Amino acid sequence: MSKDKNKIELLQTDYAKEKFAQFEKERRQVIFRRRRLAVFFIAALVLFAIAGIQLFNDQLRLQKLNEYKAETVAKQEAAEKETAALARDVALLKDDEYVAKLARSRLFYSKDDEKIYPVLPDSNETETTADSTGDSTESTTASQD
Repeated sequence: MSKDKNKIELLQTDYAKEKFAQFEKERRQVIFRRRRLAVFFIAALVLFAIAGIQLFNDQLRLQKLNEYKAETVAKQEAAEKETAALARDVALLKDDEYVAKLARSRLFYSKDDEKIYPVLPDSNETETTADSTGDSTESTTASQD
């Protein structure tokens, strides 16, 4: 082998110089196009990343709002049930017979000719049975002759 590895020598003619200049110009244009395409793709990637982050944040915010809505609807339903129960109680308290019955059962009031005999629950019965009737102590009324 020879010591000179580069055995190719360029021609220094006008045609060769012109073709070399044209080749360099085309090579620069290709490099410029690649760079421009890379910048375009990077810009598109940045825009898609920003849009994706915004979409993700909006999705999280929507989920939180849905949870808040569910809580609020549950509170509203509970308030409506409580309002209905209170309205029912108000309607019952407007009835004089119900108020008198309530006073006799809870406060041991009686009519003029009645005697009250409080009956304690049996020891065999559980408190849940007494609570299910509405009163923990029951009263029996009997009219006198």
